[in-house]
Amino acid sequence: MDSVPIFARFLLLGLLLVSTCVSAQDADALAKQLSNPVSSLISVPLQLNYDDGFNENDDGSKFTLNVQPVIPISISEHWNLISRTILPLVSQDDIVVGAGGQSGLGDTLQSLFFSPKAPTTSGWIWGVGPAFLLPTATDDLLGSEKWAAGPTAVVLKQTAEGWTYGALVNHVWSFAGSGNRADLSSTFLQPFLAKGLGQGRTLTINFESTYDWKGEQWTIPLNLTYSKVSKIGNQLVSYAGGVRYYLETPDGGPEWGLRFVLTLLYPK
Repeated sequence: MDSVPIFARFLLLGLLLVSTCVSAQDADALAKQLSNPVSSLISVPLQLNYDDGFNENDDGSKFTLNVQPVIPISISEHWNLISRTILPLVSQDDIVVGAGGQSGLGDTLQSLFFSPKAPTTSGWIWGVGPAFLLPTATDDLLGSEKWAAGPTAVVLKQTAEGWTYGALVNHVWSFAGSGNRADLSSTFLQPFLAKGLGQGRTLTINFESTYDWKGEQWTIPLNLTYSKVSKIGNQLVSYAGGVRYYLETPDGGPEWGLRFVLTLLYPK
């Protein structure tokens, strides 16, 4: 890619401006909540991904800025409804040989988790609900042109020693959309393991695996990221950086990638 997209430049600039410290106790508490996908913490992650090695010539590349607001809503004394949205802004070159570059909005994934406010007696945290794929892409090479829906669930456990482990899963089937595009039946499986290192720092490893039941193909990237809670002025944030290696992809899929995340935090 000849130049870094403007949204990527702004996110990287935000990461460089992080300088104010947070007390170690508060930072660790926030970092622990961030490791829990269904915590009661309002957050807005801005997740910038760079992936390289697309197509048979291994010269295609892609920037994706995922805007991912997480909004917990108390719906009763014992239950929360957690809204998690993934809105991708994409800039890509030579993903398909001869197609050139595309930039714009991709398809939006909206998930809703009904989750108990308190862990189980054995310490497990869980949530279940629906997931919806919305055909919001502004270019036919950036999305599926299909409406899809299905179930989603998450289960995890957090220990006194700073470990968080669990998995998030969803499956969506297409039920409407362009008749000229292939139907969707896709499973997303994300096992994750995180270790709090103190002072708001966390090391995380996960597999963001996707199985395409129509094409009978896996995409399995292994992500390793380091994050730290801090401040920009009076705004609580978490910033993160990491690397990604693709263990399995369809023909023409990427080989490796990078990830940078700036998350705005709004604790109660």
